[in-house]
Amino acid sequence: MEEKIAFKNLHSREYQGHKKKVHSVAWNCTGTKLASGSVDQTARVWQIEPHGHGKAKDIELKGHTDSVDQLCWDPKHADLIATASGDKTVRLWDARSGKCSQQAELSGENINITYKPDGTHIAVGNRDDELTILDVRKFKPIHRRKFSYEVNEIAWNMTGDMFFLTTGNGTVEVLAYPLLRPVDTLMAHTAGCYCIAIDPTGRYFAVGSADSLVSLWDISEMLCVQTFTKLEWPVRTISFNYTGDYIASASEDLFIDISNVHTGRTVHQIPCRAAMNSVEWNPKYNLLAYAGDDKNKYSADEGVFRIFGFESS
Repeated sequence: MEEKIAFKNLHSREYQGHKKKVHSVAWNCTGTKLASGSVDQTARVWQIEPHGHGKAKDIELKGHTDSVDQLCWDPKHADLIATASGDKTVRLWDARSGKCSQQAELSGENINITYKPDGTHIAVGNRDDELTILDVRKFKPIHRRKFSYEVNEIAWNMTGDMFFLTTGNGTVEVLAYPLLRPVDTLMAHTAGCYCIAIDPTGRYFAVGSADSLVSLWDISEMLCVQTFTKLEWPVRTISFNYTGDYIASASEDLFIDISNVHTGRTVHQIPCRAAMNSVEWNPKYNLLAYAGDDKNKYSADEGVFRIFGFESS
């Protein structure tokens, strides 16, 4: 049964701690902690009360020597987080102590990172369109594959036997995992595909494109079943809520669109002051974290992110 949310009664809170803009936000598997990665070369982990009481405590993850472009949590462990940086390293951290427990030195500037749903492997994409798969336990590369086309965001399906690459050609490449054997090429968009999200029920995935559209795909049929057309600029980031009923998408448009997955209709827009870099729904509650290129009145980076979905002020 689809739930109805009274979006108009909800509002956002701001979280400040980074010195430069925030590139990436991600929730842990229990929905109790949010991590933010920034151009200031740090990640931070925030303890978030879902009902919004008390001040958020945060801990700094320090060690990268370049921008922290993307991060992701271990899907099975609420306190382990991996970060990808332009400094060519991928690091694994314990969010309780803030200490780096593992680090892998890769060949290029890392811009995309994602965990396999069972927590055993991490996939990392770099600026040179190279994909590296790390074994999490040994924290060593087990596969490397260089592609001849622009590779953007990457994702596994829920069962971990399919791997998706979004490409600069407007396609989604579907590979069998672990062999990384090409299975399908989906002609998804008329311009580059930038981002991908898998819906939590495992039925759909969504793709955001430079053509300003978001497409929804049935995973078992590999067919496009819906498009979301509200944004006018290249779609940079998308996320499903925990029930799979809503999808958030954002770009350089000065709002975040929230649409009903089943009807394709917009149900709410969150106004924002700058282009967005990352939107992510909490896996247990209807809280949406978002971060963008916010600047203060002196045109300096604000280093903030916000969370939408709180009921009381």
